[in-house]
Amino acid sequence: MKCITNGCTATDFPPLHGSKPAAEPRRYVPKSWLRVIGSQGTGMKYKILEKNSKAEVTSLFTSVFTSSEGENEGRLIGGLVSELSSNIDNEEIICFGAYEEESLIASIFFTRLRFSDGILVYMLAPVAVSTEHQGKGVGQALIQYGLNELKNRSVAIAITYGDPSFYSKVGFQVLSENTIKAPVRLSMPEGWLGQSLTNEPIPTINDRPTCVREFSDTVYW
Repeated sequence: MKCITNGCTATDFPPLHGSKPAAEPRRYVPKSWLRVIGSQGTGMKYKILEKNSKAEVTSLFTSVFTSSEGENEGRLIGGLVSELSSNIDNEEIICFGAYEEESLIASIFFTRLRFSDGILVYMLAPVAVSTEHQGKGVGQALIQYGLNELKNRSVAIAITYGDPSFYSKVGFQVLSENTIKAPVRLSMPEGWLGQSLTNEPIPTINDRPTCVREFSDTVYW
């Protein structure tokens, strides 16, 4: 997942394995199809997003990655997010958004990694926070909210692929592929990170998982 997690400052959330901190935009008013699942502070609301959110979410990520990584990366990640958003089902692909004064200021995706034993494992990626809201802890707060939602769904493990010094702020630690393998060969294995969402340590899983189709292209890894 090259540069899949971006659009945050050090106090917000990390770029993916060494990419530059990003800048991002805001989006428009959420519609009735967005389910409010919580809030933090005045005017901040977290929502589980539906397929109908495709336009605003894609616009957010495209702008974020274009600002931080250039037009090619913006198109790449914008295309990925468009595909993910088109297939949100709240099971294999889950999308969360943070809204302030009815504008989308941050968004994250969790997608399922499937293992033969059926253990519930989800991967965090991608992430974006609007430029004017970076450095305010918005990214960390949204990610923590998403992780709590996964715990409520009895998910055992959360995985991501990024800078350990940043992801450690929300509980991720370096994860050996001897414990849990990535779906494909990693270009930067030191960025393979995980955390248990239960009271148990992360178990060793011998088989290689499959990811959602949208992440099957090795360009993201």
